[in-house]
Amino acid sequence: MAEEKKEKAPPRDLLQRIHDIASKDGIDISPALAKQLREKLQSLRLSPSDATKVVHEVVRRFGRAEVDAHESVGILAAQSIGEPGTQMTLRTFHYAGVAEMNVTLGLPRLIELVDARRVPSTPMMTVHVDKKLRADRVAVQKIALQIEVTTVPDVATIGTVVEDLKVVVTPRADLLEARGVKRAEIESALQENLDPRLFDLKPGSGSGETRSFEIHLRESPAGATKSKKEEMVEEMPFKKLLIASVESNAIQIKGVEGIRRALIRKEKDEYVIYTEGSNLEDVIQIAGVDGARTTTNSVFEIYRVYGVEAARAALIYEANRTLAEQGLGVDIRHLMLVADVMTNEGDIRAIGRHGISGKKTSVLARAAFEITAAHLLRAAITGEVDELKGVAENIIVGQPITLGTGAVNLVYKPLTVAKPAEPAKEAA
Repeated sequence: MAEEKKEKAPPRDLLQRIHDIASKDGIDISPALAKQLREKLQSLRLSPSDATKVVHEVVRRFGRAEVDAHESVGILAAQSIGEPGTQMTLRTFHYAGVAEMNVTLGLPRLIELVDARRVPSTPMMTVHVDKKLRADRVAVQKIALQIEVTTVPDVATIGTVVEDLKVVVTPRADLLEARGVKRAEIESALQENLDPRLFDLKPGSGSGETRSFEIHLRESPAGATKSKKEEMVEEMPFKKLLIASVESNAIQIKGVEGIRRALIRKEKDEYVIYTEGSNLEDVIQIAGVDGARTTTNSVFEIYRVYGVEAARAALIYEANRTLAEQGLGVDIRHLMLVADVMTNEGDIRAIGRHGISGKKTSVLARAAFEITAAHLLRAAITGEVDELKGVAENIIVGQPITLGTGAVNLVYKPLTVAKPAEPAKEAA
């Protein structure tokens, strides 16, 4: 009974208990980890004895993960990422079996990340919807149609009548229904995007939603000031007709700028939208989109919308996923170190001569990376001084590096020992 009462007794502050246990084990646990551990233990509702066991195990693992002072973590991280990187295949993965949509994986994707490319070679988004809509395919399809860009050729046929010098846009009923577009939306898009100084938009043949539009060439009034574009086509009406046809094909009716395609896939118990193209800022503003779960493979878009901490997390996630997809296991702490170095100044910097490596304070370290002669010449002209505090510069000049045993200077000072007194001579 006494044991049961002791088990049910209210424990002391859990956060303080965690720090006490860590101190007894000789480990200085970080406040952030202690706080996360407390929240996890509270959610699990473990007994005090079980909670203590969990804390001891976490502290033990934390102690194993600690790094000694002056450990060359940068070199270890570079080796741990670079060596598996040589085994990565150069390939572009076609997503969901659809040839029109693909996403770059493998070494090209890893290079994009460390080079801090502003636009990925194959930008894409994973769009999640609100909880109440996740299982409703019709509702998710409507959201996908709002996201995917719809142009005039997607819902209408565009023809050119050369003898009448006009372009005819004829909406198709089946395409209008599939895309959820009304004839009025087409008309509004044509009026907003066609230059009224060059073209007249008039109703054509047909009736209802499929009634066509006719784009006629407009003649400039006599004495009117003409733009360069008008002057260029004034004497070439056929070129003017070609411009009308090209512009009509490029007009966007609705959708988010940059999203060329949207596919719906069912994952577990919800429908998810995958897009070809990325525009995080505009997509998360669409009604029904879950902004907390929607993401993109463009790290710079995440940086612009959510800030540098979110961009750091995205770098870690994308690099870890890229390596894992190739079956390569890299300790996530190495990837965290790379992301920290890339984002520690408040923005995203590339690892290269235009970013981190090119801005090192050491002249010899910069010269050892790339464009050696240019770095040395510039340093000589400006009178730079190299303090020889890093690894590369000390290796270049042939002296021990300031890491590991080289970070400690030992001076041997022999003790002065007094000579023993000579034994007294015995009396004769």
